[in-house]
Amino acid sequence: MKTDYINKILNIVTVITVTMFFSCKDNFKEVQKIGVSENTPIGIAENINLKYTDSGKLKAILISPKMLDYQNRDFPYAEFPEGIVLDLFDKENKKSVVSANYAISYSSTNLIDLQGNVVITTATNDTLYAQQLYYDQKKDWLFTNLPITLKANDGSTLKGNVFDTDRDLKDLELIEFHDSDFVVNN
Repeated sequence: MKTDYINKILNIVTVITVTMFFSCKDNFKEVQKIGVSENTPIGIAENINLKYTDSGKLKAILISPKMLDYQNRDFPYAEFPEGIVLDLFDKENKKSVVSANYAISYSSTNLIDLQGNVVITTATNDTLYAQQLYYDQKKDWLFTNLPITLKANDGSTLKGNVFDTDRDLKDLELIEFHDSDFVVNN
């Protein structure tokens, strides 16, 4: 009788243990997120002055009052809510300057979304004005489907929509021209 009681207890304990074992799952990522809301950045940096070098040569300087780091998201990004100024240096060490009131950089796509009073001034003093501009870091390419104004160093102006160009504004494509007085040289 006593052995029947012990066997019943052992069976119950075994069933509970097996049930618990098979109900466990790998939720390590969920455990890591405990206490960290996905709506809050994992890092905040203020007064950024970041210098990027490659092979000992200065390539870019990023200056921003504030950066919010959201690398904890499924689609990670860094946000610059108070704007940026970015100095870019070419192979001859000539500087182009990019500024915007707001920027967001997506790490998985290498795409930067610049918004609000976007101004790009090249080393040759050509200046591009836009309200929003995208920069593809992999292809070194700028594009937008919103209105832009391009003022060349010779004083001519080009205005239009649907803009596509390389970083130096040399190989550009502009659709829907309007109010332009641009001179095309052969």
